Amino acid sequence: MHSLSERRHYLDWIRVLAFFLLIFFHCAMPFVTFNWEVKNAETSVGLTRLIYWLHQWRLPLLFFISGVGVHFSLKKRSVGMFALERVVRLFIPLLFAMFFMIPAQVYIERLQRGQFAGTYAAFYPSVWDFVPYPDGTLTWSHLWFVVYLFVFCLLLLPVFAFFKLKAINALKEEITNRLTHPLAVGALVLPFTLYYFTLYLDYPEQQSLLDDWFLFVSLLTFVVYGYLLGGSNAFWQTCERFRLYYLSTALVCMGILFYNYWWTLSLPKVNDSRLQIYGILNSVHIWTLILAAIGFAKKHLNFSTPFLKYTNQAVYPYYILHQTVIVVAGYFVVQWYLPIVIKLLLLICICFSIVAVLYHWLIKPFIITRILFGLKPKESLSKEESVAV
Repeated sequence: MHSLSERRHYLDWIRVLAFFLLIFFHCAMPFVTFNWEVKNAETSVGLTRLIYWLHQWRLPLLFFISGVGVHFSLKKRSVGMFALERVVRLFIPLLFAMFFMIPAQVYIERLQRGQFAGTYAAFYPSVWDFVPYPDGTLTWSHLWFVVYLFVFCLLLLPVFAFFKLKAINALKEEITNRLTHPLAVGALVLPFTLYYFTLYLDYPEQQSLLDDWFLFVSLLTFVVYGYLLGGSNAFWQTCERFRLYYLSTALVCMGILFYNYWWTLSLPKVNDSRLQIYGILNSVHIWTLILAAIGFAKKHLNFSTPFLKYTNQAVYPYYILHQTVIVVAGYFVVQWYLPIVIKLLLLICICFSIVAVLYHWLIKPFIITRILFGLKPKESLSKEESVAV
């Protein structure tokens, strides 16, 4: 049985690997059929389908892990201090990126589409017109994750304060520590199926915060689950013990979803039995895949290495930097006469190389850049606090 003061390294591994997967995800975007900031002339159907599958569960996993991080963060600080820390570590990096990094993505997009022909120096002042994208330049782009997480943390402050009460927290722990049966943990999927039945068609995913209710309540639920289950030894042990069952369930659902919906991208358009089947299958697919990932990581990755310690600190700056680097580098890479697979590998290598240099030499050593990229002013890693962006 894990002591709650013992650092759960497997959660750090999940976070690091999920964010590195994000870099692959965005490096692949120029080569898939979906619209993006910079596009290759030729696209890949197989890569498109892979990216669509990754999109289903990648962010839910990260929001769940972020919720776990909130649990550990609140164990050692007051709700007020937690709120202040969220402002410093989420809101400040968001504003910095929106005004000084992300505009380069909009510039490259308009350059490639022939919507602007001047230099970046001529383009950049448009960000200070404060006109939201797509009409203007100001956008949070890939940092929508930070926007949603920040809003979730603010909205949930009363909930966090409520669970600070000893009697309420004890009741929560008593309930969550009863999650020893795989079906009991699996049953937590039910709210997600309800969201598909009621919100999926009316509020298609926009990542715009407003009028995005299907995505909003789904991801909010993952954060709440992570927060509530973060201290439950029974939950983590159940994930580990039944990891093969969860993985098998996820794979079966995935196979059916690809066959009936994803390979041809024939998604439900009306509220009928086809939508209901899709909602049940994809909800179960996403939740059991998260449970399986936790179980396998807990079984095989509950250890630390110098690589993990370094990258666990680097993940957030990597996340902030990576898409701007990919878009700018991708603008040149897609013009080369090379096969898609070579372009993709080159773009991944370029992205990791540039971001690694920027992080190690320009961000990590200095207090001001550490704050602007969401790091603590001084390097530290608590035994308990983990995995929250």
